[in-house]
Amino acid sequence: MNTFALITGAAGGIGLELAQMAAADGYNLLLIDIDSENLSTARDKILTTFKCSVETLCIDLSQKNAAQTIIHFVEEKKLCVELLINNAGFGNFGYFTQSSWEKDLGMLQVHMITSTGLMKHFLKSMASRKKGYVLNIASVAAFLPGPLMSTYHASKAYLLNLSQAVANEVRDEGVQVSVLCPGMTRTNFAKANGNDNPSIKFNYLEPTWVAQYGYRQMKKGRVVIVPGIWNKISSFLPRLLPGKTATSMVGKIQRKNHEKRTDHKSLKDH
Repeated sequence: MNTFALITGAAGGIGLELAQMAAADGYNLLLIDIDSENLSTARDKILTTFKCSVETLCIDLSQKNAAQTIIHFVEEKKLCVELLINNAGFGNFGYFTQSSWEKDLGMLQVHMITSTGLMKHFLKSMASRKKGYVLNIASVAAFLPGPLMSTYHASKAYLLNLSQAVANEVRDEGVQVSVLCPGMTRTNFAKANGNDNPSIKFNYLEPTWVAQYGYRQMKKGRVVIVPGIWNKISSFLPRLLPGKTATSMVGKIQRKNHEKRTDHKSLKDH
């Protein structure tokens, strides 16, 4: 059977763990990432453990036509995508007026435009077959504004809202749309943002556990999936506190993190 799980950001972290969950569940895999070396390593790792077909596609998802390139690849290979996991993403840590617009633009493209384009395309065929799953990876950051990571929080809020709305639209079509909202996870995300020693790290979760929890909850039909008790508490903060207070709390934490940056970007950088 030519049934595939398509996973973006699959070369490591939560994406690779989700790919292995999908392989264990009987799916063939289409692994997509910008990192060609680690993508090949991920492919080899999966093939040594699971009996499945593994296709790979190295592509920069921040490019304008990334979704169409992926769709063309799937159609050319005649793959039947029954599970779509929009996992790829990155952050842009810093003051809004000082941080890179080019990085912001790429991040918004990955989180919002490319993810939405893939959903638009593959949900149609899933609905026509009355079978399929979409799992978008947002963040606990989606639940409240985030000073010093304003565009990241906003883009993840988009994914959270989009997922919930589309899940409602297709609920009678035999298709499940879910959104996973992890918090701090032991991946390269924080280090890539110059913040590999955050002020709060007692609530770190392992990517394997996050992926397993998210995958199982998706299969059970849950729409919004928040792993870990501390992340669940964080997701409720906007309901418990005035918006200004919650935003101020996040801002204080992020300013402390910014002072400890390891990529030579201090509070005074422009």
